[in-house]
Amino acid sequence: MNRSLKIVFLLLIVLQTGPVAAQKFGYIDSEYILNKHPDYKVIQKELEIVSSQWKKEAQNLDKEIKDLTVQLKAEEVLLTEEMYQQRLEQINLKKKESQEFNSRVFGIDGQYFQKQAELMQPLQSKIYDAIERMTRRNNLGMLFDKAAAPSAIIYTDPRHDYSEFVLEELGIEDNK
Repeated sequence: MNRSLKIVFLLLIVLQTGPVAAQKFGYIDSEYILNKHPDYKVIQKELEIVSSQWKKEAQNLDKEIKDLTVQLKAEEVLLTEEMYQQRLEQINLKKKESQEFNSRVFGIDGQYFQKQAELMQPLQSKIYDAIERMTRRNNLGMLFDKAAAPSAIIYTDPRHDYSEFVLEELGIEDNK
């Protein structure tokens, strides 16, 4: 009885630790994957075009403010106190308009970041689907992203880098 109890106990231990030992881990570098994807370059160009237009508008507003300020300084001695205050008010309104524009376009939830999210969402979904398929095919229990912002990965062994498998899943060949 004692021997059969030991065998059952040993069998239970093996069955409990078996699935844990079978867990496979890996990592990818999403930045590397994005830079290899041809759609990413198109998105970056489109964002650059939109961004440069908005920057130009912001620069025009700033130039207007500067011109109004220079004009006010030049005509300061010729203006009455009331006229001076009106021009000063006009300059302050332009400054407020400029700040609102910059906040609306380049702020935390600004149009630039909304446009970026809108353009990147389909590509990110495509990459995520490829990652999911590759993870299932390689029986990975966990996959880390080396490029994630607060990354806790200190060292990575290249043998566990699955970035190339994701690129392969996306149909992108490595052109080193």
